[in-house]
Amino acid sequence: MSNSEIYVSVDIETSGPIPGIYSLLSIGACLVSAPQNALYLELQPDSEKHDAESLAVTGLDINRLQNDGLAPEQAMLKLKDWLASLNAQHRKIIFVGLNAPFDWSFINFYFHRYIGNNPFGFTAIDIKAYYMGAMGCAWSETKSSHMSALLEPRTQPTHNALDDARFQAELFSLLLARSGR
Repeated sequence: MSNSEIYVSVDIETSGPIPGIYSLLSIGACLVSAPQNALYLELQPDSEKHDAESLAVTGLDINRLQNDGLAPEQAMLKLKDWLASLNAQHRKIIFVGLNAPFDWSFINFYFHRYIGNNPFGFTAIDIKAYYMGAMGCAWSETKSSHMSALLEPRTQPTHNALDDARFQAELFSLLLARSGR
């Protein structure tokens, strides 16, 4: 890992497949190098549109989130402040995700919609693509179960955004170590 970069594993749960129509419901984020340094947020839905299959996967209750979740602007400010707290030396904060295009699209949309800018900028490392390149495998072999069989992480995904962010951080760390980085 570069000393000029900070890798942050991010996972989200949503009410559907695209931002702007469906809601970001939870965010889990942790430092790849220190997964105990983490943040978990649950958000109030900002749309009434929900995909039943997506909600079933998350295990989150929309009615509870409407009452107990953070307003989206408040959640994004908390995430921005947490990211800033990691970055006392003004290094580049890099978003790391398993299927990063999906997770980053919601995070980017919410940052821009609610606070005007995205602290991650336009950078994201997709663990699946990194794994494909590092291992020289086909895309069909980049499922987390394939990666887990080879890399043998101690953690497993649960569809809780923070648990999954920590799982991703471990996978990415193991992959970096295996590729000599």
